[in-house]
Amino acid sequence: MSADELREKTGPYGARQRYVAGEGFTTCMLHHGHKLDTDNRARAPPIFQTTSFEFKSAEHGGALFELSQLGPIYTRLMNPTTHVLEYKVAKLEGAPCKAHGDCDNATTLPNALAVASGQSAQMHALLTFMSSGDNFVASSELYGGTYTQFKYSFANLGIEARFFNAANPDEAASLIDENTKCIYLETISNPSSTVPDFEKYVEIAKTNSIPIVCDNTFGQGGWTCKPLAWGADIVVESATKWIGGHGTSIGGIIVDGSSFDWRVKKADGSLKYPLVAGPQESYHGGDFANHPIFGVDACNLVFILLARVKTLRDMGGCIAPFNAFQLIQGLETLSLRCKAHCENANALAEWLNGHEAVKEGSVLSISLPSHPSHELAKKYFRPGCFGSVFTFELAGDTEDQARERGKKFITALKMCAHLANVGDARTLVIHPASTTHQQLTTDQQIAAGVKPAGVRISVGYEDLEDIKADIDQAFAVARA
Repeated sequence: MSADELREKTGPYGARQRYVAGEGFTTCMLHHGHKLDTDNRARAPPIFQTTSFEFKSAEHGGALFELSQLGPIYTRLMNPTTHVLEYKVAKLEGAPCKAHGDCDNATTLPNALAVASGQSAQMHALLTFMSSGDNFVASSELYGGTYTQFKYSFANLGIEARFFNAANPDEAASLIDENTKCIYLETISNPSSTVPDFEKYVEIAKTNSIPIVCDNTFGQGGWTCKPLAWGADIVVESATKWIGGHGTSIGGIIVDGSSFDWRVKKADGSLKYPLVAGPQESYHGGDFANHPIFGVDACNLVFILLARVKTLRDMGGCIAPFNAFQLIQGLETLSLRCKAHCENANALAEWLNGHEAVKEGSVLSISLPSHPSHELAKKYFRPGCFGSVFTFELAGDTEDQARERGKKFITALKMCAHLANVGDARTLVIHPASTTHQQLTTDQQIAAGVKPAGVRISVGYEDLEDIKADIDQAFAVARA
């Protein structure tokens, strides 16, 4: 299904163009992906806390290992509890459910793969189709852990990350050559809140026959934004954040939009993506790109299949069934929480924008018309939703004074928590320059949109007046 077809079907931010019974976002987050346990009539998805699964026969075991049948073998690769999470997130992100059928977890393959963390998700996704000698172009305005993974760990594997300004698609295009394997974006960059112009990046990607991989963590599990509907091919995200929503469990998700033809060739006629479209040596040379069920011309699940049965098999960054279960519990209130998150964040940004303790013009919330990405957010996001994380700076006569006031402010907060996370039910604050992006040089921090005196706030859904009161008393301490 093309991006245009998907957008016609689901709407640009998940709102359906035509009502279809049972297909609402909140209905799907509650009911999709889980069949009732007919033996015991348990309504909640059970936790399959097991390492492995017994085969019905020698033939059955062999069929599972050669992938002529699908089913759980070992929890590192497949687990029925984890499959429920995968089906739900794939649906909410707008992935086409071509092979889902009735979501019988034992016989079908989700368009998504749950792994140990968001870092694990992006690593497993990219290593499924890239190897030594390849490069990819990535926004420089990334979460600090993503930047260091790309800049250093991928370089150690012989894979080069080339960074560009997310607000400048032409800069990204200038970095692409025949060995470039993808464009990597964040829906809302962390922490500068830049929104990419998806349509321009899709045009660049199509011109160069490469996929777009988009981190949709700040898109809140498909609630605020669905990058697949705007032409991205693969979504990765930290399920730890809004999907889980309560700061209890770490996990990551890869979602395959089934939209990219991995059989594309280079100018010399060789495969551009041999790790996906070439013969799979660990499966006796099998050709999964042309498989009658998983192949590009069928369901086009070849990428997500190989991410599971090859990359995850060998790299091993799996999620535990109990973590998957807790993330499912969080997912069941996702739309309710995100609505409250966004409403509070919009109101708080407006309040801070006129506060005497805040540096004028420093509130970088895309909910504000003054933000450079405000119009793009209105175009690509659910109406009225601009995410719930933004940065601001305290006012000061000098930058050093502003930075010191920022540190005092964070220390003085009583209700808002000072920790390295976002998307929690509670309001969280941090000083990115000295924590999440501390390992970057000053120039790299500036390129990533990190201000020396910037404070990042992830707005929770406490009563808004209580959030304001805590911030106000901390401002008073910082300015004393």
